[in-house]
Amino acid sequence: MASSEISTSSKILLVNKQLEKLYNIGKKESRIIIGLMSGTSLDGLDIALCKIHGAGKNTRVELLRFETISYEDTYKNEVREVYSKPLISSEKICLLNEWIGMYHAGLINACLKKWNLKNEDIDLIASHGQTIYHAPKSLHKHETFGNGTLQIGDGDHIACHTGIITLSDFRQKHIAAGGEGAPLAAYGDYLLFANNPKSLVLLNIGGIANLTFIPANKEFEHVKTTDIGPGNILMDIWIRKHFPGLNYDKDADIARSGMVNKQLLKILHQHPFIKIKFPKTTGPEIFNESFIREALGFCDDKDIPAEDVTATLNQFTADLITASIDYYISSMQDCEILISGGGIHNKLLMDKIKKHFTHLPVSTTLNKEISPDAKEAIIFALLANESVSGNRDTFGKGGAKMPATGMGKISFPY
Repeated sequence: MASSEISTSSKILLVNKQLEKLYNIGKKESRIIIGLMSGTSLDGLDIALCKIHGAGKNTRVELLRFETISYEDTYKNEVREVYSKPLISSEKICLLNEWIGMYHAGLINACLKKWNLKNEDIDLIASHGQTIYHAPKSLHKHETFGNGTLQIGDGDHIACHTGIITLSDFRQKHIAAGGEGAPLAAYGDYLLFANNPKSLVLLNIGGIANLTFIPANKEFEHVKTTDIGPGNILMDIWIRKHFPGLNYDKDADIARSGMVNKQLLKILHQHPFIKIKFPKTTGPEIFNESFIREALGFCDDKDIPAEDVTATLNQFTADLITASIDYYISSMQDCEILISGGGIHNKLLMDKIKKHFTHLPVSTTLNKEISPDAKEAIIFALLANESVSGNRDTFGKGGAKMPATGMGKISFPY
């Protein structure tokens, strides 16, 4: 029989079994997807076990399990050797790429065992990876090159060591389509919250703070998204440096004990990034220990108490967050602000945001039955779901640069 005469049913048998499995996953009414998030704080791996029904505007998500597994000091120290540094060892990057993939795979396997689940019960893993450098053109200024970002933690290693099809490296498609690779939250925020009757600001305060603005008309082309600047990152850096044994300012007790230094606050606000127009992206490449040290160097008082610096960094963070929200909502009255991320646990920061927006309802995403600690991991599960089951009609040619369908590189197990 000539090859052109092979029946359709025979052709199906010739398809790679893993591709066939992925095709069948895409046809299911609902999928069990693990979303992973490892952020700039390096505190741990967020693992969100999600049951996602449908796709596109009909998406519904159930968070079945969630856990943040704290990183060992070994992991933190290895990553910090290369994290947000312009000059590093190529060998170290090469080795860490696979090592982090295997490390994350081990955490997933341990979590599934704890939850009494089998690996074969999971349809997909969606891995954000570990960002080690973010380089939008607004930062690097090289005429020859465009926007760049790099997340490591190879998806093939996760897939092979868990036996679960894995999607990873989501940010590259955004850059390839003309974006800066961040923030990607707009896609997931739209799927989660577009049916809200009011306009919404979805503020996420991780190491870096970002927001998504969804107007009440619910059309994705009107959705706006941007990084804001520091979330927890500057405060955490300062606390680790000057308060041994602490990784963050628990309950903002240290910031509350200090006083805002007006000169330092003014100097912090003079950084060129603050003047860049929205939308924009950033990371620890700008907001790091050097950023604080250089600002302190311009102060008349060379011995500002550590508690006062903490209070000032808290105020600076609140100022940038409130100003960015003001920019997008202006004097809008019919709007709601929902907050997620680790910053919700900084009571002083939250109090300042709520005090600024006394005319608007301000709460966490828990008010909409979405865990504020799990939201970013859920969003990557949603992106994987769109990649295998969605279509271009959901997002069109909106302000976030491209449809979510097709984000993420696919890695199959053995």
